[in-house]
Amino acid sequence: MRVLLIYPLFPQSFWSFEKILELVNCKVMLPPLGLITVAAILPQEWEFKLVDRNIRSVTEAEWEWADLVILSAMIVQKEDLHNQIREAKQRHKLVACGGPYPTALPQEQLDSGVDFLILDEGEITLPIFVDAIQRGETQGIFRADGNKPDVTTTPIPRFDLLEMTYYESMSVQFSRGCPFQCEFCDIIVLYGRKPRTKTPAQLLAELDYLYNLGWRGSLFMVDDNFIGNKRNVKLLLRELKVWQEERQCPFKIATEASVNLAEDQELMQLMVDCNFKSVFLGIETPDEDSLQLTQKYQNNRNPLNDGVEKIIKSGLKVMAGFIIGFDGEKRGAGDRIVQFVEQTTIPTAFFSMLQVLPNTALWHRLKKEGRLLDKCGNGNQVTLTNFIPTRPIEDIAKEYVEAFWQLYDCEKFLDRTYRHFLIMGTTTAKGAIKMPSWIELRALLIICWRQGIKRKTRWKFWHHLFSIRKHNSSVLASYINTCAHIEHFHEYRHIVKENIEAQLAEYLAENTQLNIIKEEVRSNQKKTTEEVA
Repeated sequence: MRVLLIYPLFPQSFWSFEKILELVNCKVMLPPLGLITVAAILPQEWEFKLVDRNIRSVTEAEWEWADLVILSAMIVQKEDLHNQIREAKQRHKLVACGGPYPTALPQEQLDSGVDFLILDEGEITLPIFVDAIQRGETQGIFRADGNKPDVTTTPIPRFDLLEMTYYESMSVQFSRGCPFQCEFCDIIVLYGRKPRTKTPAQLLAELDYLYNLGWRGSLFMVDDNFIGNKRNVKLLLRELKVWQEERQCPFKIATEASVNLAEDQELMQLMVDCNFKSVFLGIETPDEDSLQLTQKYQNNRNPLNDGVEKIIKSGLKVMAGFIIGFDGEKRGAGDRIVQFVEQTTIPTAFFSMLQVLPNTALWHRLKKEGRLLDKCGNGNQVTLTNFIPTRPIEDIAKEYVEAFWQLYDCEKFLDRTYRHFLIMGTTTAKGAIKMPSWIELRALLIICWRQGIKRKTRWKFWHHLFSIRKHNSSVLASYINTCAHIEHFHEYRHIVKENIEAQLAEYLAENTQLNIIKEEVRSNQKKTTEEVA
């Protein structure tokens, strides 16, 4: 069996980082870890080719070569997923797909012409699919029926299938699932609330494979909550520390975690010792009432700003997610988020309007209340809410645009980044000393030119750069890397503003027209009643 694995295009988004990738001569931030894990689970006597559409298009020779096409996608990739399904069917190929989006909304994939749906987690459903293929079946839907696989049996992903030079970072996964119950989150729907982890030896074997393939540099631990099972994470970190030290720390690691990381100093120190450089926190909002209503109780246990400060001072750069549009939200939520971000010095604040994802607790509640709109949330930052909020959508949209604009003002971003790294704890992991590459030097020169000479940030840029070098030199490289982020966000905030304002204008126009029609109907009903009388 010759299998062509296709990863669909991502639209331009908060996380696409085009301008930053240009600086380092890469095309994509992260590889499709799901697809290369699928390739590892399928029979290894089969042949595989992988095309990441974010790097290049599928060639006609590759279409011709394939007996079977397998795709995986998140909701944000839905448009290109359906395009590639149609391309494959036009060439009379068998098509299978899976991943978060098909698992959540399988009918949409069937409507696009897919032959096989391999849903839920592949360790369970892929073997069933293989049996069906070997029996000669040409269609089917395969589900895990609520069962969760033991991830200690998951094989090493087929990293060898990747065109590695085009990626800024590699991905690995240690755990699946999260112990919390946030109403809007689909992770607990997909993977459950009992975090399941691989063994330390298993994860280190994956790192060995990457290391032997020649990968050095950034590594993203894609766990949706890396610290969901603290006991097992600490077991991993103690062994990972030794692994990194023996190889002079070849990987700089980032991950995602819940904010209760701040409650465990030992855990934070272990992460820093293992050369973890940054962590993404799901803060969502500083409004305690909104956190309570959306069942994100863990964020209300201790003051959020204190927790963020502890994590920074431990030596980890903090990135964070924020959402506007929660039920019961009071006016000025956008300003409160900006104030919180400025106070806590978080440089990179992922900010979006609330999108209701399929099959979440929020989805079911709003569906019962009749507040879901006839569109699916796409996880992007340029879309209005896909439900009827409890306060006027025009207020939410205007606050969102204004807050996004303020967060990524060049001067404010540089000031915030400077204050963040000034208080950051010193790294303890020691990597090999190496000369910067030409690509790195070129990127540095471009940043210095744009931020230190061309723009009005010039004075701040040089002052902050030399001050960090003087007061906290161990974080200088990470500081410069973070300064580069504004190259993406400075442009992206224009895209957010244009898209949201255009959608809002369309929404208000439709509502105005609807109100006119309703008024005409009421007038005609009144006239008819009078005539009858």
